[in-house]
Amino acid sequence: MKKCLVTGGCGFIGSNYIRYVLEKEDDLHIVNLDKLTYAGNRHNLDGIPETFHTFVEGDICDPELVKTLFNEHQFDTIVHFAAESHVDRSIEGPAEFIQTNVLGTLNLLEQSRLHFQHSNNDNFRFLHISTDEVYGSLGDHGKFLETTPYDPSSPYSASKAGSDHLVRSWNRTFGLPTLITNCSNNYGSYQFPEKLIPLMIINCLHGKPLPVYGQGENVRDWLYVRDHCEAIHTVLTSGTVGETYNIGGNNEIRNIDVVTTICDLLNEISPSENGSSYADLITYVKDRPGHDFRYAIDAGKIQNNLGWSPKESFETGIRKTIHWYLDNQDWWRAIQDNTYRQERLGVI
Repeated sequence: MKKCLVTGGCGFIGSNYIRYVLEKEDDLHIVNLDKLTYAGNRHNLDGIPETFHTFVEGDICDPELVKTLFNEHQFDTIVHFAAESHVDRSIEGPAEFIQTNVLGTLNLLEQSRLHFQHSNNDNFRFLHISTDEVYGSLGDHGKFLETTPYDPSSPYSASKAGSDHLVRSWNRTFGLPTLITNCSNNYGSYQFPEKLIPLMIINCLHGKPLPVYGQGENVRDWLYVRDHCEAIHTVLTSGTVGETYNIGGNNEIRNIDVVTTICDLLNEISPSENGSSYADLITYVKDRPGHDFRYAIDAGKIQNNLGWSPKESFETGIRKTIHWYLDNQDWWRAIQDNTYRQERLGVI
């Protein structure tokens, strides 16, 4: 049976990936290493059988723990999700982002290198999950290519850029079989409520203001998380060692249009008790410092070389997402009661 180390598997994308792979692989066992920070939630994996998944609570920055896991399990693949990921939090406290995203990745790379050198496993792969934010900000035109120069704007994106460079250099210097994916904005089930889409859905249901940064003109390319998981698995199983693949949803949308779409769908699916439109709750707030204007992914490489393209449009994906949050209110209410108070972070 193949062994895969998934880091950050109790987070948003990591837990969705584990659920996706459970449906696709019958000869795989996943060891999930997660620190269970505020955004890690073991309930994200409720129902996953122990025969498929072993959970280990711990820090990717802990060299002895990671070494022990490699020695015990002799991993065939590493899928590295674990990261501090919220831009506002990186403005508030950048040191933690450097520690986890840069030094944690360094630790995993070193343990992977030592393991690979002694394993004689030519099928070993280290897949690093990254972000389109490493490329910086676009104007009104153009899209990010895998060859776009890095130009990070926030401590978060700088830390991810640093980890990307480390992964690439461990391939070129030490011959470690690495792969990198840079994705656009994800959305879907199990996303922590500080992010734009779940925050707007939950605030609508509570009748609370919908805070939109600036005038809501910033543009993002939105990728449904299950499409992303399919792309990750495609790269892991079919990608060329040493290559980077951009993963996008082909859904460029202004933030304000994302919010109004959510309001319109909720007006239809779950109307407010007082009969007013949820759009009446939209409130414009002070913009984020260094807020990148536009991200857009050119995913032609993964489509042309590996045959992957997203299945969900934003219209279909956001409807599924809204229904998930309506059907799983116990999940997000527990987070609001215990972890997240919707405090605004990163305001200078």
